[in-house]
Amino acid sequence: MNQENETGVTLLIIDAQNDFHPSLEGVRPMGSLAVSGANEDAQRIANFIEKSLQDDNDFTIDRIVATLDSHQKLHIAHPKFWTDAKGNNPSPFTLIKSDDVKDGTWIPRGDLKLPRGTLEAKYYAKNEQESFNLVEYCTWYGKRLEGSKIPLCIWPEHCLIGSEGHGIVKEIRSAIDKWSEKTGKSPEFIQKGENLLTEMYSVMKAEVPITEETSFNQKLFLSLNESSAIYVCGQALSHCVNYSVMDILGQMNATDCSKVHILKDCCSSVTGFEKQGADFLVNATGKGAAIVEDSSKI
Repeated sequence: MNQENETGVTLLIIDAQNDFHPSLEGVRPMGSLAVSGANEDAQRIANFIEKSLQDDNDFTIDRIVATLDSHQKLHIAHPKFWTDAKGNNPSPFTLIKSDDVKDGTWIPRGDLKLPRGTLEAKYYAKNEQESFNLVEYCTWYGKRLEGSKIPLCIWPEHCLIGSEGHGIVKEIRSAIDKWSEKTGKSPEFIQKGENLLTEMYSVMKAEVPITEETSFNQKLFLSLNESSAIYVCGQALSHCVNYSVMDILGQMNATDCSKVHILKDCCSSVTGFEKQGADFLVNATGKGAAIVEDSSKI
């Protein structure tokens, strides 16, 4: 038995899950947060993996890391977390700012029970004499996001842990299985977004870290940085691919940044956020990453 190592070529697949993909007859229903173009992206990702297995191909994939957006129903970015004075929940794509919480336009539901370990004092310290106040926390959270980060956006419920929408799409899952059978290696699946009280677009860290687990994942970064090359694909270009890659590039030195290759034809932006996707590609290349226009040419 040989121990796996983390050098060589890594394929980083971001959130290639059913809920981010449109319907495909006989394969899957419409995802709750389907990204236009994601089905075609998924097929190209599958082709990219399977091509690497061909005996006459010099390009091989040594490691596959797949992230899984993973939420509970009562996540801070889901409608059922919030209510107005009449008991209504916000519609998907509502933006909630700190002032909206402070003035009562939107408040967190009063009966919310937080799982143990949701918050750590190191990240959100209160006077020991004070009990935790969820409204105060949400006001604080909104302020932390404002200015430098994407505002709190309410999304359709998506990627609920254990649901069909949480799973990897069939095309990519099948290709990964073929890769395992051919190479004797196993993919690594990394869940993100499980904490109710913070968003986690990036696999590397939450938008507002509130526990050790939601802080920058140094262990994952170091293992990725050992790769000779990192190819990145998945959904969505405007959000989770964007934030994951920029967090990785932000910790790399200039030489290592050139190891990152974004498979442009294997990821798409959320409708209405195309500018964010385009800006990301400019920012990534500015850091030294490479853009692969046609993954079939690798």
